[in-house]
Amino acid sequence: MTPPLTTINEQVTVRLVPSGYAKPPVLLPLVDSRHEEDLLAKLEGMTSGRLLAERDGLTNLNPRELTYQVWGYTHINAAFSYTRDEGNRFNDKTRGAWYCAWNDVTALEEVAFHRTRELKRINVFKDEVEYQSLLASFVGEFHDVRGIVPTPGYLGENPATSYPKGQILASQLRAQDSLGIVYPSVRHESGVCLVAFHPHTVQNVRFGARWKLIWDGTSDPVIEGA
Repeated sequence: MTPPLTTINEQVTVRLVPSGYAKPPVLLPLVDSRHEEDLLAKLEGMTSGRLLAERDGLTNLNPRELTYQVWGYTHINAAFSYTRDEGNRFNDKTRGAWYCAWNDVTALEEVAFHRTRELKRINVFKDEVEYQSLLASFVGEFHDVRGIVPTPGYLGENPATSYPKGQILASQLRAQDSLGIVYPSVRHESGVCLVAFHPHTVQNVRFGARWKLIWDGTSDPVIEGA
């Protein structure tokens, strides 16, 4: 069943990325000329998933879909260029998506879950990560899966069983030119999340707060303002 459409006019949504991705290239201070800066860019382009996607695209991402000449375009393009082998809730490895939340609390719960999941895989709960919030605006009609009863399988807590179902739904909706999905946060009770399927829907990107998550021997991180 195709979820209903909801008109969204959200001027402030929150996406968290590791703060290292929000800084200039680490080698930039060593550059003395524009020529050297161009050489550095070419070197980065040999391994950067975003630059490779901007040039060649991905299996289900045409580089012409990506954005340019607006502030934050590198962050937007990165969201659609970098993927996991298992994908995420509403995208597979062939195409990324822009995930965000209605507020910082929900976004923090979401990233904390995924980072903790990675630490569980190596059974080491000793880590410290700074996250930069990226604020963005969304206006338009999005498919809305909030309030569907019973809860659809693609909103389950276990990624192994819920993600494949969500990826099928997303593929079907994108074929219908859907802008994306508004859905209840699985990690934060009463939280709301949004996934945007297309780069052009992500508007007015700017920096928000910065946060630090600290794991000190347990699976529950301490969250501090950075």
